[in-house]
Amino acid sequence: MQHAVGSPLPPPHQPGHGPAVGWSPAAHHPGPHQPGSTPLPQPGHLGAPSGPVPPAPQPPVPPVPHPPAPQHAPAPPGPDVTGHVPLPPGGPFPVPSAPPAPIVPDPAATTLAVLLIGPAGAGKTSVAKFWAGHRRVPTAHVSLDDVREWVRSGFADPQSGWNDHSEAQYRLARRTCGFAARNFLANGISCILDDAIFPDRPAVGLGGWKRHVGPGLLPVVLLPGLEVVLERNAERSGNRRLSDEEVARIHGRMAGWYGSGLPIIDNSQLDVPTTARVLDDVLARAIASPPTW
Repeated sequence: MQHAVGSPLPPPHQPGHGPAVGWSPAAHHPGPHQPGSTPLPQPGHLGAPSGPVPPAPQPPVPPVPHPPAPQHAPAPPGPDVTGHVPLPPGGPFPVPSAPPAPIVPDPAATTLAVLLIGPAGAGKTSVAKFWAGHRRVPTAHVSLDDVREWVRSGFADPQSGWNDHSEAQYRLARRTCGFAARNFLANGISCILDDAIFPDRPAVGLGGWKRHVGPGLLPVVLLPGLEVVLERNAERSGNRRLSDEEVARIHGRMAGWYGSGLPIIDNSQLDVPTTARVLDDVLARAIASPPTW
């Protein structure tokens, strides 16, 4: 036994939309059949909506994020870097360029290479340390005696007699100091060196330092009186203290710098800070008019 069935239920109405596509209003309100209209479903037959049924909307597919690019480990430093910071080549230090004439050069803000010359007891190391420590730009102090004393076993002390071993160690220390100075200068760090060199030995003295550092080296002589040098030498200890005879002999040879044209500072009555200020004044004139040596 069959049961009569009516029209199928329409799809649910969605807000903001009209009647569902493919469904006739007659399906909602059955009435007398009108000619030319869509015939009503007969009893015992399932009715079907007319027209195509739209496909059900598909939910949007979220975009698939791309995986992050693989991170590569940094390449290991090459053989010409130190602390992963490339070092520029340490070539000879050039002559500092003088500023225009109306401008007074400021040595405290200029990259310089200074050689402080003087006898034992002249105060070279004290002045060099103070000057390097009170500049507005990075500055290094390289002491020849400190580098020479790096040799612990087999140290050739000149006080025990000047021989080939002590001469060789002095030469080696000067080359080491020159290399260190050029490395500092190549990285924008000023440098002051101190050494007791003589005017009558230019090949191993001033000329040697010029070869080691470069033509931009600015030599300055620190030469107090003999009495002051003897007094300061007496306050020293260890192998840095010389005999009075040796101090007098060295001081006499240093007097030859007066005819060399190099700037000379007599710091007999000057303390260390005042000598450092005088050194700045001397260097300002040397930058404006480099000495010929």
